[in-house]
Amino acid sequence: MNRSHGRFTGLRAVFLRELKGYFSSPLGYIFIVTFLVGSGWLTLSRDFGRFLELRDASLTPFFTYVPWLFVVLVPAVAMRLWAEERKSGTVELLFTLPVTLEASYLGKFLAGWCFLGFSLLLTAPLPLQLARLGDPDWGVVLTGYLGCLLLAGCYLAIGMLFSALTKNQVVAFILATAATALFLIAGLPQTLDEIGRLLGSYPAQVVASLSLSDHFATLTRGLVELSAVSFFALFTAGWLVCGMLVLDRTKAS
Repeated sequence: MNRSHGRFTGLRAVFLRELKGYFSSPLGYIFIVTFLVGSGWLTLSRDFGRFLELRDASLTPFFTYVPWLFVVLVPAVAMRLWAEERKSGTVELLFTLPVTLEASYLGKFLAGWCFLGFSLLLTAPLPLQLARLGDPDWGVVLTGYLGCLLLAGCYLAIGMLFSALTKNQVVAFILATAATALFLIAGLPQTLDEIGRLLGSYPAQVVASLSLSDHFATLTRGLVELSAVSFFALFTAGWLVCGMLVLDRTKAS
């Protein structure tokens, strides 16, 4: 227990510092406004979600477009977390403080994840409007939001790895966007059909099992399957561990 506590020394301090940073910088508010306007427009627009026109007590349009919106916005949050530290040289200073590598990395991740969760919370007027239109299945609404939160965590973990790999924020953003989009596209029916046609059904099943969209779709249908939640947890943890290993090599060099 003491060893575990020592390994995460300073996590709370890093978490609070980073979380405060999101709300003391214009970039945090720009992200929130962009996310709310983008998700609202895609959900309500006559050309996309048609939420009001369909008059269906369902948040399906919202859950359809949020993953794609996150593909661009979450890497924008993650790109500065380590790339900025490495470029300015403060990462070396951070390693000399009484804060462990694990605490620094997880503190930044948890702060970013909480910030993303807060942004999702601000979309509460949509389910409230849904309740006015009819009698929604609140189980589906809640599991859909859970899926969005877990997906945001996965994207953030991916973005943090690429942020740790480079000093250039733009490069980190591009690589993270490409990676998150790839894991999302991999589970689309069109992609799986093409893989099945070229390689066979088994490779298509393997790709589907590794895709984010397939497991996300399970949650948006109101099914909280252990396999889906476990996948998100292991997927996120795997990218976080890889990011820590990258920074550990940077520290050693």
